[in-house]
Amino acid sequence: MKGYQSPSFQERMDRAAEAKQKALDALKARPVLDEAALAERRDAGLARTAALAEKRAAAQAAKDQAQAARAADAEQAEAGRLSAAEERKSARDARYAARKARK
Repeated sequence: MKGYQSPSFQERMDRAAEAKQKALDALKARPVLDEAALAERRDAGLARTAALAEKRAAAQAAKDQAQAARAADAEQAEAGRLSAAEERKSARDARYAARKARK
């Protein structure tokens, strides 16, 4: 059996050269960007970056504020637990003193 020979090697090379030339022509046909358009794109990118940085800073500030609020709540709860413990201790001491006074 004879192998697959169509298209020939030369035909494939010619098609590849044509495709390469077509791509090169398309690349050459692109309009050249002027400095004003490039500066406008650069400024837009910088503005977008600045807006993103501002948004991230605001989110971080909100996160820090929430964390501070949670810490304050935890501190207040701890103080409440300590005062309750102190109350229990003073009640216990009063009972102890009353027992000693009866003896």
